[in-house]
Amino acid sequence: MKVIASSLRKGNVVDIDGTLYVVLTAQNFHPGKGTPVTQVDMRRISDGTKVSERWRTTEQVERAHVDEREYDYLYEDDEGFHFMEPETYEQLVAGRDVIGDDNVFLGEGVRVFLQVHNGLVIAMELPQKVVVEVAETEPVVKGQTASSSYKPALATNGVRVMVPPHIDVGTKVVINTADRSYVERAKG
Repeated sequence: MKVIASSLRKGNVVDIDGTLYVVLTAQNFHPGKGTPVTQVDMRRISDGTKVSERWRTTEQVERAHVDEREYDYLYEDDEGFHFMEPETYEQLVAGRDVIGDDNVFLGEGVRVFLQVHNGLVIAMELPQKVVVEVAETEPVVKGQTASSSYKPALATNGVRVMVPPHIDVGTKVVINTADRSYVERAKG
């Protein structure tokens, strides 16, 4: 189906002359003079090559039909990352090139959205927020709690995140998966 270039988002799949690409980033630029354009960074699904494309924002682009459903993460092995569809128990394997550095968020019982085209996993969308446990951080310094400065911390899954001074080792915190930033202390 044809869509205008300005509506493309991360994870969309576009068909350019019969070749499928998954959108990694899409930005709309509106210069003071001239035509507004959409700058899109994509990965060619067949071989993983990254390409950049620029379209006028109103230009029509062919968006490929992709099946997008929730899957539960099962495990990782030499083949890749294994997922199961909770309704049908159908299992799929996603390659390391598809998952990338988001593999740190995959753990037992994590539910993600997988985009599948002709039986191949082409993109994964994580939950917007996940709970992680702080494994290492600097100790709390008395009197520092009022300051707005954040300190570096390392979560048990290996993600580095800046946290408020009152957060200590063993504390569970909520982080945003898109930019790996601290959201809040986990409740409970």
